Amino acid sequence: MIQKVLPGPRSGVVRIPASKSQAHRLLICAALGRDKCVIHCDGLSRDILATIRCLNSLGADISVQGEGELHVSPIRQVPAETVDLRCGESGSTLRFLLPVVGALGARAVFLREGRLPERPLHPLDEELRRGGMLLREEGCRLYCEGRLSCGEYSLPGNVSSQYISGMLMALPLLSGDSTLTVTGKVESGSYIRLTEDALRLFGVLAETIDGRYHIPGNQHPVGPKELTVEGDWSNAAFFLCLGALSPRGVLVRGMNPDSSQGDRAVLDLLRRFGAEITALEDGILVRRGILRGICIDAAPIPDLIPVLSVVAAAAEGDTLVENALRLRMKESDRIKSTVGLIQSLGGQAEELPEGMIIRGCSVLVGGTIDACGDHRIAMSAAVAASICGNQVIVPGAECVEKSYPRFWEDLEHTERVIP
Repeated sequence: MIQKVLPGPRSGVVRIPASKSQAHRLLICAALGRDKCVIHCDGLSRDILATIRCLNSLGADISVQGEGELHVSPIRQVPAETVDLRCGESGSTLRFLLPVVGALGARAVFLREGRLPERPLHPLDEELRRGGMLLREEGCRLYCEGRLSCGEYSLPGNVSSQYISGMLMALPLLSGDSTLTVTGKVESGSYIRLTEDALRLFGVLAETIDGRYHIPGNQHPVGPKELTVEGDWSNAAFFLCLGALSPRGVLVRGMNPDSSQGDRAVLDLLRRFGAEITALEDGILVRRGILRGICIDAAPIPDLIPVLSVVAAAAEGDTLVENALRLRMKESDRIKSTVGLIQSLGGQAEELPEGMIIRGCSVLVGGTIDACGDHRIAMSAAVAASICGNQVIVPGAECVEKSYPRFWEDLEHTERVIP
């Protein structure tokens, strides 16, 4: 699918779909729980569907009814035979469910697609092996069997918060008490808080003191009969940044200003750039101000970097993105693909070993970009069209279905601002 985005700023009102990050966690907790529940999830991305598919293979019964109404019947009995877990390109699905499979004592094969087989699992895999699991990789297939034992586990805080989240969801299921020590500096700590929020909602105890979780065993999540997934700040960022490049602005609805999602930091970063942000009763209005380059620490907000780089391209002066090494192991090498995006549209950007420099200019040229099959690069290219003199062409535009299937439709509903 080739998407052509006409040049110029846009204005309008957008309601953002449900948080992919929260949906993963709520679905897993519900599937591991005691009672049936209904989860309202506005927008089902490929990644969310991958988690649903894998949980169903493990013995849950999750059906989609109506508009994003997920009816969850929890796992009663794990299949005795080896099950295929088709996680697609979803790193969250794989890293969350790998420890859970061990806690359930299931035999499974994770089937990974795209760049997912290249993305790291160490040292999570080492801890799981030490806890009693057998893991073996053959290309895109990851074979696992054996039951995790209760005990002491340790993971670094600066590799992947998903490792920690997966263990926090798995360890309460074990027959005895466990501890999980998180060592060193914690990056993307907000994602761990999202997991803690979900566990708390389902009555699961996981107390932490000085980076050490004390987790009682034999816990079965018991949550509300009905709950709603909040709006996705990672996806909201594209339309908030679109507003930051528009004199009339964009109003974004459906967001929780008190969310634990770390990507709500996009508002503070846009303020630092110079955008005008107004909190209204029915949403958040973002308009263009006098934009100036800033320094961005990518460590806590890696998913925001591609679209913030588009704002940087429109700002006066240089923007430095640092601590971004983890971007190299996303759906694309996002340092390389983000720099390539800016350059292919006529802007100036320079790749650094662990970051990038974007040199601001008033207008980009436009043209055809290579999204590298990466949903966040494709959506960032669409935002970049607002500061281009010519249209932006995005081949492979269907990649947005990984996280935001209706993105192009929502973009179409905004209005081009004609001078």
